Amino acid sequence: MQGTPCWVSLTTQDMNAAQAFYGEVFGWEFEPGLQGQGYVVAHADGEPVAGLVESTQTMGVRLPVAWTAYFVADSADAVAARVRERGGTVAVGPIAFGRGRMAWAADPVDAAFCIWEGPVDAGWYAGRGSGAAAWLELHTRDPFASALFYGEVFEWDTQGPEVIDVRYEHDRVILRAGGRTVAGLYGGVQDSPDPAIRPKWHVHFCRTDVDAAAARAAAAHGTVVTPPHDSPLGRTATLRDPEGGLFHLSSAEDDAPS
Repeated sequence: MQGTPCWVSLTTQDMNAAQAFYGEVFGWEFEPGLQGQGYVVAHADGEPVAGLVESTQTMGVRLPVAWTAYFVADSADAVAARVRERGGTVAVGPIAFGRGRMAWAADPVDAAFCIWEGPVDAGWYAGRGSGAAAWLELHTRDPFASALFYGEVFEWDTQGPEVIDVRYEHDRVILRAGGRTVAGLYGGVQDSPDPAIRPKWHVHFCRTDVDAAAARAAAAHGTVVTPPHDSPLGRTATLRDPEGGLFHLSSAEDDAPS
């Protein structure tokens, strides 16, 4: 379904250290994804759940350490063209990558995301407690302006509410795909020289043991930004890996916060 989340990947400057950290926190196992391209696929319970790529080998461009969300495109070229037409930027691609084609883009307020044209593992998204992605959040300045951008870029409104449903609720926008909540767009982010609080897509990983996973992260030299606490997404915590990559844990596998 065009415009729905389909993958997440971590850009890292130290692949061995990243595998050691996330293997300790999530129990992930790793396999080479693209030989010679510095790309590794993380598996949970035998299923692929995320990618890791070395920033020095990402299409020749050195990228910051960060988790990035991928969205399905029927045509990476057409979506990339609409990104440019609507004030966004395309930093890399579209180019051939693995079994498909991808482009590295940013919306008009510089929140990075990836466009993916190719096969999608339909089972990667949530439903497992060992670290699959459960939920995406865009923290941005104006969620309604961002919803218009992404809606036009990925043509959300042409697919019908039974396929993709965009809901405007108070100060946020909720995206549902196939009847399941997959992302939320939130406002309140202001201009800041601090890259940690600029507009950004945030990845929440599903864990049934949020407190224990946060403790493992701290022991593995990560940082607990927000300690485990109860929230509308169940038990949650915000963490950084040893290189500064920001991510979240959530015990909820489905539906948006109310």
